[in-house]
Amino acid sequence: MLTPELAVNVCRKAIQTILMCAAPMLLAGMIVGLFVSIFQAATQINEQTLTFIPKIIAVFVTMLLFGPWIIKLLLTFTSGVFTTIASF
Repeated sequence: MLTPELAVNVCRKAIQTILMCAAPMLLAGMIVGLFVSIFQAATQINEQTLTFIPKIIAVFVTMLLFGPWIIKLLLTFTSGVFTTIASF
């Protein structure tokens, strides 16, 4: 039987998994954005589109590097949910 504690636990694990999957890409985008902003401030280049291409490249490279880890994390979470459902 599905108890409130079990439902809260599954939701907590889902949110934790989402944050762990998104964190590498978000951090890479933030770090690249910070460096581009420092570069723009130092050179006084005020081009708005300059930040997008490096961020997109950084996010894609991070996806390639962390992809296997993210897939493993998602598979572990999904199999845990299916095991929990099967135990009812």
